[in-house]
Amino acid sequence: MTRWVPVLALLPCLMSAHPGHSGPRMAETANRFLLSLSPEQRTKAQLPFEGEERSFFHYIPSDDFPRSLKRPRMGLTLREMTPQQKHLASALLSAGLSQQGYIKATTIMSLEEVLRAVEGDSGERRNPEKYHFSIFGEPSEKGVWGYRIEGHHVSLHFTVIDGRATGNPTFFGSNPAEVRTGPLKGLRVLAHEEDKARTLLESMTPAQKQAAIVDQKAYSDILTAASRRAAIAGKPSGLHASKMTPAQKKLLDALIAEYIDNLPAELAEQRRSRLKESKGEIWFAWAGVEQRGGPHYYRVQSPLFLIEYDNTQNRANHIHSVWRDFQGDWGEDLLKKHYESSPAAHGHDRKPAPR
Repeated sequence: MTRWVPVLALLPCLMSAHPGHSGPRMAETANRFLLSLSPEQRTKAQLPFEGEERSFFHYIPSDDFPRSLKRPRMGLTLREMTPQQKHLASALLSAGLSQQGYIKATTIMSLEEVLRAVEGDSGERRNPEKYHFSIFGEPSEKGVWGYRIEGHHVSLHFTVIDGRATGNPTFFGSNPAEVRTGPLKGLRVLAHEEDKARTLLESMTPAQKQAAIVDQKAYSDILTAASRRAAIAGKPSGLHASKMTPAQKKLLDALIAEYIDNLPAELAEQRRSRLKESKGEIWFAWAGVEQRGGPHYYRVQSPLFLIEYDNTQNRANHIHSVWRDFQGDWGEDLLKKHYESSPAAHGHDRKPAPR
């Protein structure tokens, strides 16, 4: 059980998620983290803001990168940090999440120990300290910078432009979705993501389900996968919110709120604004079996944002879930405004990095 200590040691920093403006708090926290690093560690942790690496996105184990992606995962891992540095890294994680989101992230990290025991792993592939911290550019209350925290089933991306922060995309996964053996038997990290969607589906009439269920077979993964630009082929499908009863609309709102409330208040409000700006143009789509325990998938789609969730792998005990912003992933909408209003001498390209 001693291998749990490095992850659980992060939990005291949970209280660092206090109310306030996220951008300045992120900058202060990031700079404290950077100041604690050796020159060699800083070379790994701090990367240029410009270029394609900042918008790189994946949720598979780091050890699978060389074979699957022909490249390493960038950033400084928890396992390379001192105890003090781990606490500062935890504060940086906390700065971008709500208490709810922080608990999800750290519990997902701890599931690597469950997989290690189930799979008989040596601890190299399934290691709860193989989560990578990357800071892009120079953290400041003015200007442009960002950071990423990523590893197996956690991929969090934050961009700060002139003190205003944004946090898209946000990916959380869970393997196992439900721990079925051992001391943590019964643990379901992303239980609400499944249960709230299932409650909505179960409330529907046969006619509503005919519209909502777009495929009898669940997809093998979220359709956007780890694409750098979120896109679902064709027009939105599923049951339109206008075809739902008032009670069902509340269930839909509760499901969307589960994804919104993973972020701190300021960033969560940005997502609520996307919801309001969608003006009811929202579709709920389900694929797969209706019965609990079987492979299933759902999405919530509007012209401005996309939520995807699937639970199909490992005999439907392996969840992937993500919030994507069609206009604002990696702060693209804010960056566009910033570059249009900034002089050429600002020191950055006027266009966001190519995709």
